[in-house]
Amino acid sequence: MPVDGLFSSTITILDKSIDLRVRQQNLLSANLANAETPKYIPKSLSFEEELQSAVKGENKGAPTLTNPRHIPLKGLAGKVEAVTGKVIETPARTPGNDGNAVELETEMGRLAENQIMYNASVQILSKKFEGLKSAIREGK
Repeated sequence: MPVDGLFSSTITILDKSIDLRVRQQNLLSANLANAETPKYIPKSLSFEEELQSAVKGENKGAPTLTNPRHIPLKGLAGKVEAVTGKVIETPARTPGNDGNAVELETEMGRLAENQIMYNASVQILSKKFEGLKSAIREGK
């Protein structure tokens, strides 16, 4: 049995989710750190829709072959591993006098939500590995 067969798609999805949540946390932390920086526009990582599409096997945004000599990307487009997310600007409704668009309450809420989702993904992944570990012990 190949090693890839040991790991379910759930583990792959959780791994990618954790990776993307770490990137999101870094962006949100940078927003808070720049709360006093004039003309700073907060950023966020948009990845949920792209990840859901990859899980469903849809090829939204996948490259298409426009020339018969192009190399086909069979299996890559739409896969969970290919999800990178998109950094977007998330300006406040009313920027401050200095042009800074960071709303502390909003950013703290996003930070807390992202942390909860990260922790949930880590806990589920941990349980998956505990199940694998248990199965290995039972086989001895």
